[in-house]
Amino acid sequence: MSQPIRVMGICGTYDLQSANGRILEIILDQCGELGAEVTIWDHGANPLPLVGAQGSWEDENVRQFQSMATDSDAYVLSSPEYHGTMSGVMKNSLDWLYSKHTSGKVFGLVSTLGGQSSNNTLNHMRIAARWIHGWVIPEQVAVANIKKAFNENGEINDEAVRDRISALSRSIVENTKKLRR
Repeated sequence: MSQPIRVMGICGTYDLQSANGRILEIILDQCGELGAEVTIWDHGANPLPLVGAQGSWEDENVRQFQSMATDSDAYVLSSPEYHGTMSGVMKNSLDWLYSKHTSGKVFGLVSTLGGQSSNNTLNHMRIAARWIHGWVIPEQVAVANIKKAFNENGEINDEAVRDRISALSRSIVENTKKLRR
């Protein structure tokens, strides 16, 4: 029997308890229910230095982040939209990844927004993932009005958003199994 696929979550915030972190947790939980091993990079506990900062190339967090990425078969990128694009945390994370870590691997994308829905962040993350030779699945989710998106139990209120997240999770797992090297 083959090993389970490994899905790595990368959150575009330092706080995994953020609304954006909660969306990522939901997706990773679903991937886990579908048989994947899941892991998440915790920027709060292990912040990555800015690319090019003094000493950044020898930083232990960078080495661990890149090793986790290399050992993963797929990635879920979850970023809030700030000023029409992905967060600086997400951009810096992607700047530390190269095709040697990600080539031929699946990427699933989700963004959260304080107001109305937009695809800007999804488009920018797609461009970055493709630049490092990732396979971005067509299913994607933009969760608008994020502060009102959850009920008191931390579950998503909108059935259509729940369905899109479930479709994204299934697609990540199914396509990773097909493309796994």
